[in-house]
Amino acid sequence: MKFNIALLAGDGIGPEVIDQAVKVSDAVAKKFGHDINWKPALTGAAAIDAVGEPYPDETHEICKSSDAVLFGAIGHPRFDNDPSAKVRPEQGLLKMRKALGLFANVRPTFTFPSLLEKSPLKKERIEGTDLVFLRELTGGIYFGEKGRREEGETAYDNCVYTRAEVQRLAKKGFELAMTRSKKLCCVDKANVLETSRLWRETVQAMEKDYPEVEVSYEFVDAVAMRLVQWPNSYDVLITENLFGDILTDEASVISGSMGLMPSASLGSDIGLFEPIHGSYPQAAGKNIANPMATVLSAAMMFENFGLHEEGKAIRTVVNKALNEGIVTEDLADGGVSYGTSEVGDWLAENI
Repeated sequence: MKFNIALLAGDGIGPEVIDQAVKVSDAVAKKFGHDINWKPALTGAAAIDAVGEPYPDETHEICKSSDAVLFGAIGHPRFDNDPSAKVRPEQGLLKMRKALGLFANVRPTFTFPSLLEKSPLKKERIEGTDLVFLRELTGGIYFGEKGRREEGETAYDNCVYTRAEVQRLAKKGFELAMTRSKKLCCVDKANVLETSRLWRETVQAMEKDYPEVEVSYEFVDAVAMRLVQWPNSYDVLITENLFGDILTDEASVISGSMGLMPSASLGSDIGLFEPIHGSYPQAAGKNIANPMATVLSAAMMFENFGLHEEGKAIRTVVNKALNEGIVTEDLADGGVSYGTSEVGDWLAENI
């Protein structure tokens, strides 16, 4: 098969980890007889510096004409430390999600047997954890009306959802649950928020279409607590944009490192695949960033194409590297560590 893949390295460590995912993907393509045409494009702070926009029209056209997007990271401290900045790298990510119709963020959290001791949680709490969050990406408070009034002394951010937005995200959640343990948890704050009450009543109305799925409804604060107490009690969780943003970062540390967790952002057509970590500017250019999450995001990309053996090949070689200690310094515990590019080379060679 032949694929056109938009390659958005972004900022910070993005280019370094993306390079390793490309190496591994090319090795998989060679092994299984595929042809990948990589189409690089600018986004984030790099795009602002080049053309003044964090998600240029040219980048959008490249993404639209591709079969998938492989994405690194967005963000730069000079924007984080300037509250008055009118254009920010993160605006590019929000614009891209909206423009490409990427409404469902798929965020798995799973454990690696060889790394159970590296988790901040007790081994017996996390062993066997294998859950997936589906976070709604294009609605809610991030996209609602926002502004200042009373001469800047009062600020507001409106959270708005339509029933249709909830239905399309919940549909993906139900469908995913049917392929797993047939358990679905709807995370909301329906005791306080009107948008959450819309979420809950919409999902309740859909239960009849998926009678085999056991559905539970939990408040977001309770889920935040249970994620660190009994994470392996969850399977598929669906939630709105802000709650999902927070809870998925909380869940990511269960594995022992944010550098291990991949993600996908899906819509009706194209999919975007990216590590869950940020741009980590302190490590940029030092060849120390963990590329595993980006490499595993490439595995999700292949699986989204229906190429499950290719995805399995990547997951297998990542597990082999972890078992054999071919890891960057964040996982080395002061022992022998390898550079970002060395890990990528090892993975590609062992495919």
